[in-house]
Amino acid sequence: MSETNDPKGLIRESYRMDNMNAPECRSIFLDWAISVPGGVEPSDWITALLDEYGGDNPDHPMTIVLREALKPPARTGRRGGARSRRRESQT
Repeated sequence: MSETNDPKGLIRESYRMDNMNAPECRSIFLDWAISVPGGVEPSDWITALLDEYGGDNPDHPMTIVLREALKPPARTGRRGGARSRRRESQT
């Protein structure tokens, strides 16, 4: 299964490496994420990777990164940009 969801073996190798830390895992995850082909739902692949590796490695930094990737993005204040500024200046 991981060959389909992890064609370069990046996630698999991160679990095999000793002394991995969160920043290294985020970097590996980013490399993995940009190689996901268009038209593929990354959350499906992430879920499959968690099923394969996360159960045996619940505290591994990569497991934590994968779980975080499934969370919806945090809303941070108002959205800016020209459209927002135009709308504010019209009021």
